[in-house]
Amino acid sequence: MNATSLKRAALINFISKYTVVIIQILFTSVLARLLTPEDFGIVAVTTVFTTFFLMIADMGIGAAIIQNKSLTKQDVNHIFTFTIYFAVILAVTFALFSVPLSYVYGNSVYITIGAVLSVSLFFNALNIVPNALLLKDKRFAALGVRSIIVSIAAAALTIVLAVAGYKYYAIVYNSVFMAFFTFLWNILSVSVRPALKFNKASIIKIKEFSTFQFLFNLVNYFSRNLDALLIGKFLGSVALGYYDKGYRLMLYPLNILTGVITPILLPILSEHQENKDYIYSQYMRIVKLLSLMGAFVSVFCFVSAKEIITIMFGASWLATVPAFKMLALSVWPQMVTSSTGAIFQSLGSTKLLFKTGVINSLITVISICVGIWFKDIRDVALCVSIAYTLHFFIAFFILVRYGFERRYTQFLRQFFPDLLVFVLTFAGLLLSSFVKIDNVIFTALFMVMVAGIAFFVGLVITNQISFLFSLGKSKRKDRIKQEYDPG
Repeated sequence: MNATSLKRAALINFISKYTVVIIQILFTSVLARLLTPEDFGIVAVTTVFTTFFLMIADMGIGAAIIQNKSLTKQDVNHIFTFTIYFAVILAVTFALFSVPLSYVYGNSVYITIGAVLSVSLFFNALNIVPNALLLKDKRFAALGVRSIIVSIAAAALTIVLAVAGYKYYAIVYNSVFMAFFTFLWNILSVSVRPALKFNKASIIKIKEFSTFQFLFNLVNYFSRNLDALLIGKFLGSVALGYYDKGYRLMLYPLNILTGVITPILLPILSEHQENKDYIYSQYMRIVKLLSLMGAFVSVFCFVSAKEIITIMFGASWLATVPAFKMLALSVWPQMVTSSTGAIFQSLGSTKLLFKTGVINSLITVISICVGIWFKDIRDVALCVSIAYTLHFFIAFFILVRYGFERRYTQFLRQFFPDLLVFVLTFAGLLLSSFVKIDNVIFTALFMVMVAGIAFFVGLVITNQISFLFSLGKSKRKDRIKQEYDPG
């Protein structure tokens, strides 16, 4: 698989991802005007736990299926059968778990919500193997079409429920719609057949890889969701509603930009897992691109937070602005770091991935606890951003030094121009804030224009514009191919 395949896959993923994001933005904007912060806060608590149970269901199986090239069709069927049995057990367990959860948070509504979400959990677990097969076969176009159709159908039904007065249940049923529609599509698209029994030998084939992948997911889960759990417990569901809205909004640019590239890295680069030089050369170009995009997005979201929140959710959500501004600072380091997991997987180094996750999770937990101590969602968001910035340095130190066995300081030097671009873009936007425009939409458009100009000037001054142009040149592609794939 050469660089052209990587570009083509990225283009397909780009089109589908951006289409889905536009749908989700419109959907979220409508829903934010139909429901209250408390509605979102109530669901945010249960979402944390559904994510945890889904992570248990996966156990690293999806990534292991993609990475392992020796699995037979029969092996896959046995693994799929295993996930079915496990999905039933987890769904029932989650429904029962919602009872003590309701006592912890003092609200019996979590019992009903848990019962409904257990259905979503069941179908999401069944989707693990088919999703992995679609990625392994590089059927990115089919995945893109599926995401668009499922998103539209689920969003439409959810809005109908919200208008009908279902409140937070509308959000809950959205998860069920997404999981079920995806399952229907997968069953029609993927040739996988369950059996009454499964062969343990098939599970053993992916055991080592999936074990460390699961352990990484486990520690990463707690570090990523502890803020929501503690805010809901100590600061209340309203505060959690505001924080969660800011956090999810911060994730949009991450999902938009990294979501285009990251999902295709493992299926494509894992084919070269014995050639670290090839993987490194391809990955460094991706890292540089993500860094430049992240620098722009971080600056723009931080300076334009008020305008973004007002346009997206309305004036009633302005209490989200302080937290969103702090979280925006983490977009740049998160955007670059988010791709490291796929590279650890491509190298077959899930053990290193797990070690990285443990260190970063400890940093995150400490940071969140410090933020909760100040009893303000803005302080929690600031502490979380600091933690994510530290993640960047730690994750890449382990990946570059021990994964690729290269010099870490040499790796860091390539980000100095990006830092200058960040400063110049920030300065340009800061100056634009002195221009007063009454209309919030025109203000946002003006800031986009200023940010774009300042960013472009920064690219020219630092000569990063040449790097961006080089991404599309075939000469560079051919030279890389000759160097690493002479046959």
